Amino acid sequence: MDMLTQHFGGPAPVPLIPDSAPFTPEQRAWLNGFLAGLYGGASGAPAPAAPPAPPEDFPWHDPALELPERLALAEGRAPARRMMAAMAQLDCGQCGYVCKTYAEALANGSETSLSLCQPGGKPTREALKALVAEAKPAAAPAIAATPAKPAAEHAPVILSQRLTGEGSGKDVRRIVLDLSGTSLRYEPGDSLGVAARNDPALVDAVLAALGGGDEALREALSAERDIARPLDRTLDLLAGAARDAGEAKALRALADGEEGILDGADLLDLLRTYPSARPPVADLVASLPVLKLRLYSIASSPLAVPGRVELCVGVVREERRGRVRDGVASCHLAFRADAVPAHVQESHFRLPERAETPVIMIGPGTGIAPFRAFLQHRAALGMKGRTWLFFGDRHAATDFLFRDEIAAWQGDGTLERLSLAWSRDGAAKDYVQHRMAEASADLWRWLQDGAHVYVCGDASRMAKDVDAALRGVAMREGAMDAEAARQWIVALARQSRYQRDVY
Repeated sequence: MDMLTQHFGGPAPVPLIPDSAPFTPEQRAWLNGFLAGLYGGASGAPAPAAPPAPPEDFPWHDPALELPERLALAEGRAPARRMMAAMAQLDCGQCGYVCKTYAEALANGSETSLSLCQPGGKPTREALKALVAEAKPAAAPAIAATPAKPAAEHAPVILSQRLTGEGSGKDVRRIVLDLSGTSLRYEPGDSLGVAARNDPALVDAVLAALGGGDEALREALSAERDIARPLDRTLDLLAGAARDAGEAKALRALADGEEGILDGADLLDLLRTYPSARPPVADLVASLPVLKLRLYSIASSPLAVPGRVELCVGVVREERRGRVRDGVASCHLAFRADAVPAHVQESHFRLPERAETPVIMIGPGTGIAPFRAFLQHRAALGMKGRTWLFFGDRHAATDFLFRDEIAAWQGDGTLERLSLAWSRDGAAKDYVQHRMAEASADLWRWLQDGAHVYVCGDASRMAKDVDAALRGVAMREGAMDAEAARQWIVALARQSRYQRDVY
């Protein structure tokens, strides 16, 4: 038995697969269990239980690591894991997956678009392009199948109230939906998935560029397909259909991720700029990404507003190439929707089980949403103290969301400590991570008392800066080096004491 070793712990020798054998830990565990059962059964002795396979580790799954570091940590792993390492590691859900499942879908060919990771941007897209080419996966369908959407129930929109003040550069809304006629139930920390419709004016313009269409096409472009963010497969389809060689070349360059004047183009931009590119309409529609449910962190407690759910929504509206672009879901909720299909997405984002456990909440801008829910909930239950909120935005005068409620919670003891940062009120830009650094010693004491840390907000910048600030606290106050601080953060997360809801 040149690949087996002998174990003489029982009445009959039981061969074991050595660690040096060319098997994965899972394969080795299965084979050892099989051999133990076989030899144990033959001798009449009870078969020893096979050791459980160790959980797979993902050392690159850390948003603070740079892309080259992540790829190096995944070197030698299966293609799906190397592709996972190319993602932004935020599990933000903007792609319709999490990092691991998006990579697995690319590796097995069920997903073909390399540009779904919004926080990763062009570096992730380029890395995935190289990895997919290297892996040479089996041929996949040119157009991905439409995934099933979670079951949703219609909830009336009963309020769209502007929270930001006169003169603010932002339009942030308190959106209230009536759940009384639905079976939807939620807890603080959950998210609400909302099915939005595309801007009717944009749909009309796309239909005009296509030369018209029937009601079925209008409905597909309105409620089923995302016309604001065509993917690389749409660009490839348009390039293949373009009768003009120059247009075909430009479209292929866009599909390859080259920078150009049409960065961030929507379907209408493409149709107007490349009029010779007209594939069959059915193929064009099928190539577009599915209009996914938009997830919003719930900003209310069912104890405080029974039968309702509240959101904190930043309206996205900007001018680009001479046209005003509306955020699909934010503008639908803020200005157009009477009712929306919605479902509750349960979350890991939960208050500690013990009321006395300290809670540190870090949520600038609309990231305050789940923390308003937390504080509403604690206030409704009469829970006081050991809560610390870090909040900030541009200007204190116009962008202090839920100011009166926060002041009331401070007054009655629901909120023990508040740290504020206003990025445009002073000569230097001030952010929540600066408040964290200033309060480093107190933060460390709270953490030594078992505090749970919650972070909500922007995935690409704020979440990384807060993560770095926490490591800085560990290094300054806990006398750790950089690697020890990283491992400390990992341990906090594994204990569910460091949780992030980022987008």
